[in-house]
Amino acid sequence: MTAHATPAARADAIIAPDGGNAPVSMPGLLARNVALHAGRPAWREKEFGIWQSWTWAEAAAEVRALALGLLDLGLQPGEHVAIIGRNRPAHYWAMLAAQMCGAVPVPLYQDAVAAELAYVLDHCHARFVIAGDQEQVDKVIEAEAAGSGIARMIYTDKRGMRKYDHKRLSWLADVQAAGLAAEARLRPELDARIAALGADSTCVMLYTSGTTGKPKGVVLSNRNVIETARASAAFDNLGASDDVLAYLPMAWVGDYIFSVGQALWCGFCVNCPESPSTMMTDMREIGPSYFFAPPRVFEGQLTSVMIRMEDAGRVKRWMFRRGMALARRVGPAILDGRGVGPMDRLAYGLGRLFVFGPLKNTLGLSRVRVGYTAGEAIGPEIFDFYRSLGINLKQLYGQTEATVFITQQPDGEVRPDTVGVPSPGVELRIAPSGEVFYRSPGSFVEYYRNPESTAATKDAEGWVATGDAGFIDAATGHLRIIDRAKDVGKMANGALFAPKYVENKLKFYPDILEAVVLGNGREFCTALINIDLTAVANWAERNNIAYASYQELAAHPRVYATIRGHIEAVNESLASDPILSGCQVARFLVLHKELDADDGEMTRTRKVKRGVISDKFADLIEALYDGRSSVYTETEVTYEDGRKGKLKATLHLEDARVFPVAPGVDAARAAA
Repeated sequence: MTAHATPAARADAIIAPDGGNAPVSMPGLLARNVALHAGRPAWREKEFGIWQSWTWAEAAAEVRALALGLLDLGLQPGEHVAIIGRNRPAHYWAMLAAQMCGAVPVPLYQDAVAAELAYVLDHCHARFVIAGDQEQVDKVIEAEAAGSGIARMIYTDKRGMRKYDHKRLSWLADVQAAGLAAEARLRPELDARIAALGADSTCVMLYTSGTTGKPKGVVLSNRNVIETARASAAFDNLGASDDVLAYLPMAWVGDYIFSVGQALWCGFCVNCPESPSTMMTDMREIGPSYFFAPPRVFEGQLTSVMIRMEDAGRVKRWMFRRGMALARRVGPAILDGRGVGPMDRLAYGLGRLFVFGPLKNTLGLSRVRVGYTAGEAIGPEIFDFYRSLGINLKQLYGQTEATVFITQQPDGEVRPDTVGVPSPGVELRIAPSGEVFYRSPGSFVEYYRNPESTAATKDAEGWVATGDAGFIDAATGHLRIIDRAKDVGKMANGALFAPKYVENKLKFYPDILEAVVLGNGREFCTALINIDLTAVANWAERNNIAYASYQELAAHPRVYATIRGHIEAVNESLASDPILSGCQVARFLVLHKELDADDGEMTRTRKVKRGVISDKFADLIEALYDGRSSVYTETEVTYEDGRKGKLKATLHLEDARVFPVAPGVDAARAAA
């Protein structure tokens, strides 16, 4: 089955909103915004508890000064500039400054360890590094021991840097000052390099998360980014009056398209919080109108709400439960403009005044006009919770290679079980194997220094393999993603095995942070569970349960009983699913440690590395399937200072009730 959308024009010119020709590079868009919005806020940053703001004109001056400074240091066209640090205006300016010089910005994950940095720095041959602070400088210096050829490192925050050897180190403000001092000499060269940028010039290189192997460098052109930003902004009527919160890793394509691509296309303001720990407070102060978060953020917010409600008084709990029952019943219909009875509408209005409004304000979502989630599937219950509050939360489907957008959900056509229709300019195709393919103006140029993977992913006609299995609903034209194609399998009895769908249903419960469901080729499914320490610790405190560590709390019998109840509730819902009723979890254990990117069990975007899990916890998986009630294990862990150690534990294994398949489901499954 194929769904088509009108492909974008392939001409070199990029069409502006007014029908004219827009600039074809990111520096060109910056100059356009200075001309159109010179005095409007472009970036904000909270530091030391105070919000600072830069207009488009002020930001452009900062970018140009840095570009001149990089020229003064010898940055050449085509060279790669690695950028590592938290979300700060200076780091976004560094990307634009590198582009002005004809170089290629390569943002990296700020929580990456030195070994991960060493691989990327060596792979892209970065000669320049812009590091946020002392911690990042230290990691890059450690990574250099692997042989990367860095010529110059520039740091943003000079705290702690006074006694370092500055032969190759510079403070960013000093680089800007040196650039301005040499402006008369360097201006012609910088202007020539900016003028040389075209739609097909490389805009940015972003590394994949490396779920199944080494990260790959995805090369995106100016055309990829600008065409995608143009189409997606028009889809949701984004404009210069919008505000976005920049808090996700800068190395992730989602942050780049929202905080750079769309921001420059639309001219809206990018707001950078002070730190992850203050993000929720900072978000309430800004009140973004356009908000993106992966499911784990929405799951975390919901967990926080549920914890607060458990601690609230009896009257507040009663109001919340009654209000949410009404909201789940009529909230999505009101949001979509569908008919609702006058009494329900009145009751919902009262709920908005006393329950939903204060709750949205607490979450920082009061002003959100458009919200998106993506990265992995979100649990339907979590999705419905936010929409019932009147938050226009939608799903999109995308990947780095597509410059994010493959499908989006139009207003009024939002469903929890689909990811929408093809984004403007995107064509979809479902292969006989069930794998989803797409072709779009955002399709990446290549994998850097990896022609074999490029050819295996993108064919000569521009069709890109997503690696995901899915189908297009014939009635609605919406795409439904089942799971990663390589993860979808069959149970021993022939029933479909799709672990991600079950995992997302389990993660709806605030007590469950992560779940890994196993069962491909097996007689039954099992699960490895991570508890959410914040939620379960709060529960333990309210119930006077003492514990000394995560490991001790995770092994508590009452915790096991709670998790078993959640699993059995999910099993009961799966029993009526004509496709996935065979995925009910029959046995489980609660892991003695949190899955951690530093231990190689997850990517930096918190995607589970299933191959690593299968190898690392092979003894636990074997015990789940051979009927044992307990198993002793030793697991290697990485401490915050980088040291390795062994975590020893005896884990308890439990059965969960599996429900009979509902009448008629077997026949429906056979037909499917």
